[in-house]
Amino acid sequence: MAHLVEATGAKAPTLYAEFTNKEGLFRAVLDRYIAQFADRHESQLFCPQKRLEEALYDFFSAVAACYTSKDTPSGCFIINTSSALAASSEDIACAIKLRHGQQAQTLVRFFTLRRERGELPSDCDIHALSDYLNCILQGMSVSAREGADYDALMRITKTTLRILPQLIKN
Repeated sequence: MAHLVEATGAKAPTLYAEFTNKEGLFRAVLDRYIAQFADRHESQLFCPQKRLEEALYDFFSAVAACYTSKDTPSGCFIINTSSALAASSEDIACAIKLRHGQQAQTLVRFFTLRRERGELPSDCDIHALSDYLNCILQGMSVSAREGADYDALMRITKTTLRILPQLIKN
């Protein structure tokens, strides 16, 4: 809180009045982050003109660019804060878990649409595929936080897309 007061010039009572407590402030920051970054990246998936692989490449590329941007701290805000903050608050742990679940559901929705378009076999386990790609995204965040650059994250992306045909088989 002291860092936030220093950075914004607002007084702690003002911040507490606006957000009730630290958890309220975190939720507001989380909502803003999702609106500013995550929703924009996820929109890369739902362009009907793109083939499945192209949509995934554009999505992963946008995420890699965000994770390695010089304008923000490296990695994903949610992933970077999840272990430390989740341990300090059950409310924050639930909010983070909910967001991870939403990202997985976005991928499930994407793969469901692509299966309906005939781009995936009917027996493809889209839940397992979504969980796997979600873990790749989380790992990319950790790598970026540890100093991996955009090119390194794109190598991960290209490797993931190279093995995608194997992942799609049931």
